[in-house]
Amino acid sequence: MATILEPGEIEAAASSPPFLYLPPHNLFTLRALRLEHLAEGHPLADYLRLIAGLCHVQQRLIDDPPVTTLPDPERIKVCQAHGLPPLAADTLVREGHWLPYLDALLQHYPPAPQPAVAKALATLRSTDAGQRKAWAVALVSGQFTLLPAALVPFLGAALQAAWSHWLLSTPDLSLKPGDSLNQCPACGSPAMAGVIRHRGKHNGLRYLVCSLCACEWHVVRVKCVYCEQSKGLEYVSLDDDRHAANQAPLRAETCPGCRSYLKQLYLENDAEAEALSADLASLMLDMRLEQEGYLRPAPNLLLAPGGD
Repeated sequence: MATILEPGEIEAAASSPPFLYLPPHNLFTLRALRLEHLAEGHPLADYLRLIAGLCHVQQRLIDDPPVTTLPDPERIKVCQAHGLPPLAADTLVREGHWLPYLDALLQHYPPAPQPAVAKALATLRSTDAGQRKAWAVALVSGQFTLLPAALVPFLGAALQAAWSHWLLSTPDLSLKPGDSLNQCPACGSPAMAGVIRHRGKHNGLRYLVCSLCACEWHVVRVKCVYCEQSKGLEYVSLDDDRHAANQAPLRAETCPGCRSYLKQLYLENDAEAEALSADLASLMLDMRLEQEGYLRPAPNLLLAPGGD
């Protein structure tokens, strides 16, 4: 069984790299603060601040969860015993355990001055549980075209809060690698980005960050997480005056074989970097790689591809 270490425990670990890291309990506060920092002078400042506000509400849901019981603890134990993701999103999203988190998010989210945001919130408030589940199924399965783009950030935020809370609250969690390198061992969701760590005896190791629950798992570097080949991988960044190309804190690992890419954060070049906020602040890189014919399999549940 794999061992999960809380942040900061890496120095006390054995010489072999820990397979998993849990997200910190103040994950969403850290994201919000980082988004607010990145918004300064950014072309997408309004959007980044909108998501920062959502992250503050997500933190409130973690600190004071609307539901304290876990979804079917016995099933979680069975999944762990058989090496399956115990918080499997493709199953749990069809059930109602996460709906109280959406209700709580809609309750705590402040009145929105933007008409589009107010309309999206009103739509979610007036929609029944069946439609909410259908939209959520589409979202976690990557079928963004099956739900209104304006709903994605709010629905995605509720789902993230629920799964992160369950991940942090499940006792004695032992997990095994998923069926593919980019599959989260905890919930089965795809990775959103990679993080290259820079501290402790495991400096330089790559961990992938789950797009849903924010679990992090170790995957060796210089290997495409989608087709698993290593030949010809290149690293692309947005050139600016602050960083040389090989010192940029965010670079995309591009694969010539499957024509896909994954963004990666290099914490040695920016110790305060955080995966979701860095991803949203670097959408220009996605546009560039799309023009060059690369595909992005990694989802960000707070942004609809091509959405407003």
